[in-house]
Amino acid sequence: MIKPEQAVILCGGLGTRLRPLTDNLPKPMVDVNGQPFLLHLMEQLSDAGTNKFLLLTGYLAEKISTFFGDGSQWGWEITYHVGPVEWDTGRRLWEARELINERFMFLYSDNYATFRFSELLELHIKNRPALSLLLKSKPSANVALGNDGFLENYDKTRNSPDLNYVELGYMIAEKQQIFDAYDDFEKAPDISFSEILAKLVSTRQVAGLILPVPYYSVSDPERLELLRTYLRPKKILLLDRDGTINTKAPRGEYITRWSDMEILPEAVSGLQKLADAGFTFAVISNQAGIARGILSAEIVSEINSRLSEFFHDKGVEMIDFYVCPHHWDEGCMCRKPKPGMFHTCSEDHLLRLDQTIYVGDDPRDCEAARQAGCQSIFVGNTDELDDVTRDLPLTICSSIDSATNVIIDYYENRGRDGTLL
Repeated sequence: MIKPEQAVILCGGLGTRLRPLTDNLPKPMVDVNGQPFLLHLMEQLSDAGTNKFLLLTGYLAEKISTFFGDGSQWGWEITYHVGPVEWDTGRRLWEARELINERFMFLYSDNYATFRFSELLELHIKNRPALSLLLKSKPSANVALGNDGFLENYDKTRNSPDLNYVELGYMIAEKQQIFDAYDDFEKAPDISFSEILAKLVSTRQVAGLILPVPYYSVSDPERLELLRTYLRPKKILLLDRDGTINTKAPRGEYITRWSDMEILPEAVSGLQKLADAGFTFAVISNQAGIARGILSAEIVSEINSRLSEFFHDKGVEMIDFYVCPHHWDEGCMCRKPKPGMFHTCSEDHLLRLDQTIYVGDDPRDCEAARQAGCQSIFVGNTDELDDVTRDLPLTICSSIDSATNVIIDYYENRGRDGTLL
């Protein structure tokens, strides 16, 4: 697959909804936890393999170029195309066309979404559209996605009855097809890029990838604060339960009462070390015994509550428990290795899964972490993993206690935005 080597980012708007923050600062330069939002965005792209940037600036353009320079500080190549503030987005892109690669990433500089860039690229290669973009389901939507993965309608006014998703401004674009679309507009190039998008949708040249987790934005002060919280580093470790924290029941059986819970000493000592280092914990487990009628959801909840109390008394805080009660034949999205419970945890705790570890004792735990965009640690032996899952975990260890140094080191050094390839 030919990965885009260049990202073109729109940076020229006024950011009126963020005033007074944008009275003397372009919106992409608004502070998010001590650095400009645009830097977060570019680091995310860089970690996905894109290190050449074309920034389309306008309003207070010098604020951006003064901060970033040529990008060499970060190992990047940054080029600028500056235009008048009054240029619309279509004009801004058109005027920079000689600087744009044949295939490029194209972004607005107001949203942030954590996802696997490789999935968007795979979609783009498979469907060969002019544009492949990231979508999120939302009541106030502006696009309709068909069952074949192509957009069927784009309505900037959001009034059409069939709309079901909003596009987030993360795109892979084909230069020739994008600029050919300008020929259909009498006013071109003085148009909004949304008009180009609508035209391409009408000729079935736009494919969409659905984002399963929330996205965040700098669009207004309230959403900016939410983004700051989301991007703030958190020491939350995700854990499997049976076989990782406690002795697993025999195959086909389940822990049905607290008195059967044999908590592993190495789990206690390891979690205490991590708690002393500032960690809290969320547990994610499959409990198909509920669907099989072997135990009830209430019993599982009671056992988890007792488990939380046990660890609280030892200085370890379990902040949440996520349980899939379904049978493995039900096809739900929450049973591991599906990532549904991880997505719910991310939304509940504003947790960046791409900077989080999940610890489990089953190969499916490693696969679930991969699908969720997490790193994983496998508790067990190498020969328990197959050729596919063997390369997934950060490390393979005998217990949580033996993994503490790896965990602490990862969380202390994850530093930069890192969306998995």
